[in-house]
Amino acid sequence: MNADASHAADAGTAARPEGAATGRLILLTTSHRVAPGLLSWPAWQALRTADQVLCADPDNPQLPYLREAGVEVEAATPTARELVDYCLPAASPAPSAAPSGARTAVVLTSADGESELTDGLARLAGSGRQTMPDLELLPGSYDLPGARLLDLVQVMDRVRAACPWTGIRTHEDLAKYALEETYELVEAIEAGDRAALREELGDVLLQVVFHARIAQDDPDAPFSVDDVAGGIVEKLIHRHPHVFGDETAETPEDVKAHWLRTKAAEKKRESVTDGVPLAQPGLALAAKLASRARTAGIEAVPAGDGIGYELLALAVRAQAAGTDPETALRAAARTYREAIRVAEGLPPEPVTETAVEEGDEEGEAGG
Repeated sequence: MNADASHAADAGTAARPEGAATGRLILLTTSHRVAPGLLSWPAWQALRTADQVLCADPDNPQLPYLREAGVEVEAATPTARELVDYCLPAASPAPSAAPSGARTAVVLTSADGESELTDGLARLAGSGRQTMPDLELLPGSYDLPGARLLDLVQVMDRVRAACPWTGIRTHEDLAKYALEETYELVEAIEAGDRAALREELGDVLLQVVFHARIAQDDPDAPFSVDDVAGGIVEKLIHRHPHVFGDETAETPEDVKAHWLRTKAAEKKRESVTDGVPLAQPGLALAAKLASRARTAGIEAVPAGDGIGYELLALAVRAQAAGTDPETALRAAARTYREAIRVAEGLPPEPVTETAVEEGDEEGEAGG
């Protein structure tokens, strides 16, 4: 609708005689993601000074607020011809007199747009034979960054209520999908596939919103996606005193030190190993334990026989050298996969170089 209206506005501007008082036709758009009544100052100016304000949707959420502000809105579905004739000034009976009576009309658009109206305006303006009023597309409210997350929450709420499968899922049912989607996200990152990265981020985000929606139905300890978001906002602010407080951090090492001190005070852990998830892959688990031990100045790598202890020693050594052993092994395994394909006589697929540096400790935002 916006593109159509913009096209009609551009055509109307080109068709009107330069300098003539030809009236003004404003298509006022609003975002359903912004609270009704929160309109821009130019929108309120246009509404208050217009000769006529029209709206085809009697349930438009803006209407109660406009009436409360004293703006009279007429429920009507005018055609393009009717609006143009209304806005254009009436011809003066005296040939030498300038035309008078040019008027301003504001059309409050609906969520679905006004394609029939904008198409009609575009046809009139494009004919070259019709004097047109000034056509203007005026945004009354704009989406803020992150506004589409509101759509996701609303869609998830509707799906949870109406879908027989989604409506009965539990946290336990979805646990495996959280792991699967995370691994698919890692694969997209390793492959350097931007389209896949965007899609997989969405799938991971869906898991968060889905779990939060399930939690909302809990009879004993319910919480919502707003509680989840509020909790992580508080945590990020509290753990970044160099951003939101008075402390300073000049280097990534300073940030890491702030993070660890703050987290230690929050968690009151007895051991540096507390909070390390034991269900993660073995190499990643070994590297995380080694990172915690090295930060605390603890040397406690056990000696033993067997490949497990050899792998543990390699993981600890890699972590000390600044290399994430899990990522390094995954990169090598991808190369191994291509070598197998070549041995099978298949064309190799491109292997994307994957960074193997140790991840920032700040990645433990949830820990």
